[in-house]
Amino acid sequence: MSKPSARERLANAAFALFDEHGYEQTTVDDITERAGLGRTTFFRHYRSKEDVIFPDHDRLLEQVGERLRTSSQGTALAAVSDAVRLVLLHYVGEGDLARRRYKLTSGVPALRDREIVSVARYQRLFREFIAGWMADAAPSDPGEPAALRAELMAAAVVAAHNHVLRRWLRGDAADPVGEVDAALRRVIGLFTPRMASPGADGTTVLAFRTSQPVEAVLPAIRDLLENGPR
Repeated sequence: MSKPSARERLANAAFALFDEHGYEQTTVDDITERAGLGRTTFFRHYRSKEDVIFPDHDRLLEQVGERLRTSSQGTALAAVSDAVRLVLLHYVGEGDLARRRYKLTSGVPALRDREIVSVARYQRLFREFIAGWMADAAPSDPGEPAALRAELMAAAVVAAHNHVLRRWLRGDAADPVGEVDAALRRVIGLFTPRMASPGADGTTVLAFRTSQPVEAVLPAIRDLLENGPR
């Protein structure tokens, strides 16, 4: 088994001290002493003790943006789903660390505020992408501003992700990827009829990747085609 990296040692020490003494009472010097490392090493990896708590949102945002940028008009919805799944899988991959962060941020107002700012950055990225994608599509309701449609859809996409993520963090979601795929199908189902061309006939089918076997999802697809989104 490989030894923990300096970054991991600092994070483990920080969360242990936060549990023992509280976030506000813990200093950078306390963290480095517990980890057996120096301040120079700490600031090589983190800008502040806040940065120990939160994932690297800048890197995640770049990955999300790259996935969205590589899509085309025909694959835009799949790109949104892939990008949301990418963020969820990052948290799931963190395992217990993500759950400890959730517990900590729930009890410290300053950390909750920073989390809200981070969520807003993701929502803005999705809104800008969706707005650009919608600009190339003929809206079904010319009287509804495209900017409003993009804002609403981006907010719904982020809300769906956060709902599933919180369920997983609380231990209520055994299959978070399957849940987020289902949640996004509902979100996109709410918006795609509004974005169809006026008077368009025929059947529109959207493709999603899911861990469930095809037999499990066919009834839901059939119900959606026959009855529309609920």
